Amino acid sequence: MSVFGNVVWPPVPIRTARLVLRASEARDRAAFIELFASPEVGTYVGGARPRDELERTMSEVPGRRPGVFVLELDGAMIGVITLDPRAAERPGHVRPEAGETELGYLFLPEAWGRGYATEACTAALDWFAAALPGEPVVLSTQTANAGSMRVAAKLGFTEADRFEEYGAEQWFGVRSSATPSDGDTVDAVDGVDGVAELDGTGATGATAAGSAEAVAAGPGTDGISGRISSASPPSARPSPGVRPPR
Repeated sequence: MSVFGNVVWPPVPIRTARLVLRASEARDRAAFIELFASPEVGTYVGGARPRDELERTMSEVPGRRPGVFVLELDGAMIGVITLDPRAAERPGHVRPEAGETELGYLFLPEAWGRGYATEACTAALDWFAAALPGEPVVLSTQTANAGSMRVAAKLGFTEADRFEEYGAEQWFGVRSSATPSDGDTVDAVDGVDGVAELDGTGATGATAAGSAEAVAAGPGTDGISGRISSASPPSARPSPGVRPPR
């Protein structure tokens, strides 16, 4: 097991009304490849990755590191949530020293529009607030990503800044750990049901090339060591801190 801050990682699997949030396993590899090879998923995160490249470079257990939750529905992976430090060199911070925890997530297209993003992120944020009380969480997404903007509002994020990054306007929000969750919220969201940030990829805050690169490597050099976010446009490239899958 690893340590997430002062908290042992991974935690006991978290169960919601419909989902299980758990650590990545070898059986999730095919779903990770589908996630990052999907043109639909890549719309706001830098575009899809070549499937043959993902097959060749992705680790046997993608995303097996602190801060990465696999989202399981009826025994199968449907998406991923990340909680990672926001890179100091990126715009958007609420602390002078930077390093705030940033929420990110991506879902397979078949899971969109059913409220899974709100349900899963609420559970992850509640876990984080209990594990690290008083720590704020931030989120970044393209203002053009209406689905992610709606999810951010449902999760209790409030606007802290707007800026240009990856050639598009980005919305940057913050959520206090004291912000109450809506409990078992499962309201559906039309369109992209995701908010994520992978240093240079994201459904809420970076680029797809960066997403896979940030999620996929295994222990030590995981491929998810960038954050998932919807910040970057399809043409954006991964940010300097994002590593390709190993």
